[in-house]
Amino acid sequence: MKLIKFILFYLILLLNIANADINNDFEIWKKNFKKIALQNNISEKTFDIVMKDTKFLSDVIKYDRFQPEFYEDTKTYISKRTSSKKLIIGKKFYENNFELINSIEKKFNIERELLLSLMGIETNFGTYVGKMDILSSLATLSFDKRRSNFFTNELLILLTLIERNQIDYKTLYGSWAGAFGFFQFMPSTMKNYAIDYDRNGYIDLKENHDAYASASNYLKKIGWQNDQPCYFKINLSDNIPNRYLNISAKKLHDKDKLKNLRKYIKNSKDIDIKFNNYNVAIITPDKDIIPGAETLNPAYIVFDNYEIILKWNRSLRFALAVCTLKDKFKNEL
Repeated sequence: MKLIKFILFYLILLLNIANADINNDFEIWKKNFKKIALQNNISEKTFDIVMKDTKFLSDVIKYDRFQPEFYEDTKTYISKRTSSKKLIIGKKFYENNFELINSIEKKFNIERELLLSLMGIETNFGTYVGKMDILSSLATLSFDKRRSNFFTNELLILLTLIERNQIDYKTLYGSWAGAFGFFQFMPSTMKNYAIDYDRNGYIDLKENHDAYASASNYLKKIGWQNDQPCYFKINLSDNIPNRYLNISAKKLHDKDKLKNLRKYIKNSKDIDIKFNNYNVAIITPDKDIIPGAETLNPAYIVFDNYEIILKWNRSLRFALAVCTLKDKFKNEL
């Protein structure tokens, strides 16, 4: 028993030393990052006020290494995010905000079902926007080596928005990855697409007017096309060449016109011939991610609108879930 207690004490001691070391390294990183921030036109006053309380968040590193997109099979992932409960909550949200949602749909020509789907999956219609300190999250991920360049740039953009009084740093609580508001915008997305729709001089992405207009503006600018398909679930023939199978969301390869790929699709007759000249890709989202997954099942034909959702979130499963929930809302509203 004494030996066990000694081992536990020793392990706790080592853990405390490791934590002390990483916190010390983080403070050194912060001092070096301050020099970079000042070189990027962030005032010393803003930096000191905004960054003084940022901390290394070990949980952020854990979340970064273990994301549901990388361990849940497609069926499980989609079913969790497109449930009947989600539809009920979404319909209630629409009923309470239909004038705003319909007016924004008309102004930006972006379907309300798509906006409801994105908001529902991202934040459960604004009921869960995240509780992480975004500044600390971005600083932690910038300090971490895995994707340091990306998150350093996002942190600099956020500091710039704060410097320009476009964002109130005291409201910056959101996801572990630094996403913010009802539609989970990263700082670069805020900078490029966020709108002060109610014209109060301030962009508030936790307020319906600014959030919905900003999401619609983003989707319009990156190319969403109303009334065009997103995907069809397909049954593939065994003779399909492997080069057509996309297993990564980074960039879909070997796209072709649907009519040229029909010979590899067993249920091809279920897909309207009016889509024959559309460029499509084939995805098999479980392969090489889910242990023991079949090579050709599940499989989907995906269209340009699907790739627009990939620009929002570079995940094959996320895009499938968004399009699935969108179609469910279309049948309900």
